[in-house]
Amino acid sequence: MSNLLIENSGTTQKIIINRPDKLNALNRDTIKELSTAITTASKDDNVKAIIITGSGEKAFVAGADISEFNTYSIEEAKDLAKNGQDILFDLIEKTEKPVIAAVNGFALGGGLELAMSCHIRVASTNAKMGLPEVSLGVIPGYGGTQRLAQLAGKGKAFELIFTAGMIKADAALACGLVNHVVEQDQLMDKCLEISQKMSNNSSVAIAAAIRAVNSGYVDGENGFDKEIEEFANSFATGDFKEGTTAFLEKRKANFPNN
Repeated sequence: MSNLLIENSGTTQKIIINRPDKLNALNRDTIKELSTAITTASKDDNVKAIIITGSGEKAFVAGADISEFNTYSIEEAKDLAKNGQDILFDLIEKTEKPVIAAVNGFALGGGLELAMSCHIRVASTNAKMGLPEVSLGVIPGYGGTQRLAQLAGKGKAFELIFTAGMIKADAALACGLVNHVVEQDQLMDKCLEISQKMSNNSSVAIAAAIRAVNSGYVDGENGFDKEIEEFANSFATGDFKEGTTAFLEKRKANFPNN
């Protein structure tokens, strides 16, 4: 993959967007490569968690490659947004393995939308985030209007989108946009620490939790009903048997897929 670097660290796979000369901006090829990498990792039994980050120290992803679509028609623009959401952003959100965004520097436009599609976000202290699309006469098209409101609240989403401004890591932490903020040189260690904690738990149960949480944000679905369904289904899994047996025997669970 020409725009990505793939590295494995134990049961965690790191997917690094490697376009430093473009501040790791998303173009069509990078979106396709990310889609392929996420799909491959999700099917790999040796991978328990995924970390997405950008190469270098300046940017996670500094936005989309505007030169690719500035002359699009309405229909072309609609296809661009829908295809991107279908093959990457929604794919990440629905991936049944935890995906962590290691936000190292600028996460703007499509870059912030990419980070928000991940299940967990960890930012370095130098990170700056924003959705500047209205300054170009357009709005976010890769799920930004929806996920920002879900994470930071409707009022904060309106403010950030309307002003096209950037917020620093500490402000992103305060409004719930990121989970943790650490120094730049501690960013990957923190993400690996989180991924290791998750990898020690039941992959089957984590996948069920992802489905249950996501269902609460899908029109026509009842998240509480989905939780009941996934809770009940867990009782038929080998992981449930092992987890409860280990608890009663006062030992650490040894889940089959770990």
